[in-house]
Amino acid sequence: MRAPIIGLTLGDPAGIGPEIILRILMELSSLPEAGFVIFGQKKILEDWVRLLGLPSDLLSAALSAGNIELREAGAPPEKLQPGSPTAAGGRASFDFFCAAVEAAERGELQALVTAPVSKEAWHQAGIKYRGHTEFLESIFPEAIMTFWSNRLKLSLFTHHLPLREAISRVRRQNLLAFFRILKRHLIRWNLGVEELLVCGLNPHAGENGALGQEEKQEVIPAVAEARSEGLNLSGPFPADTIFLKALDRPEKMVIALYHDQGLSAFKLLSFERGVNLTLGLPFIRTSPDHGTAFDLAGKGLASLDSFREALWLAWKLASG
Repeated sequence: MRAPIIGLTLGDPAGIGPEIILRILMELSSLPEAGFVIFGQKKILEDWVRLLGLPSDLLSAALSAGNIELREAGAPPEKLQPGSPTAAGGRASFDFFCAAVEAAERGELQALVTAPVSKEAWHQAGIKYRGHTEFLESIFPEAIMTFWSNRLKLSLFTHHLPLREAISRVRRQNLLAFFRILKRHLIRWNLGVEELLVCGLNPHAGENGALGQEEKQEVIPAVAEARSEGLNLSGPFPADTIFLKALDRPEKMVIALYHDQGLSAFKLLSFERGVNLTLGLPFIRTSPDHGTAFDLAGKGLASLDSFREALWLAWKLASG
């Protein structure tokens, strides 16, 4: 079987992404058997080598290993400012990501692992997308944000939306369409999920209408119709207990209706080793489940665990 080609993006130049990429390059022998294409700027990586006091030949040695390529994209910020979101950093990270997605669309990559970007920096740069997934949705309308760890599997019905807007989207037909798309892509990638557990929106899943009508009017009818089509769904369950039903049950996945409803539980359990996996694409895209960690940038303290997990999951699915 031919080894997959996996793209890596640097993320925000002022965050921990470049540090993580460089430190990953220091453990080449423990990486999965694959080709790697880094989308970023050589100057940024060289600046980070000096900043972190890493071996001066680290980058040249990695690029001469035979299975790693550095593909220049965008323009590097004039001055490296670790720890600060800037318009220049936002534009650079967006350009890195766009170049990688275009390569994946052309079939040059089988998977893409993205280092974290700053939504604030993208906003400063005038980029209209709130993050990676929103940009991917503009190209691939079936893109779905999911999260994976050894302890819990999670998908988000809505993600980077203000809460008021997220609630407005909890409608029967929207939910039903989401259930169908999610199940189709779980099967496509053979991800081992057998049952989907749906969160309620209101406290105690509405208490049969006493604490809100959305469950009775929207969620329950959507679940019933999906079940009539043969989808193995159940719920809605109260959000304060649903995660116990899926904890350490790899065949079960929770569907949260908005961002913090799902990620508060997931990151409490799996922050160090969780992975963000975008389904609904013609290629694999994963990322660590943490952000740019500007407060750690330049200090050599960033954990590699989540990025490693994202890399190995991308390799596993791309090799499957």
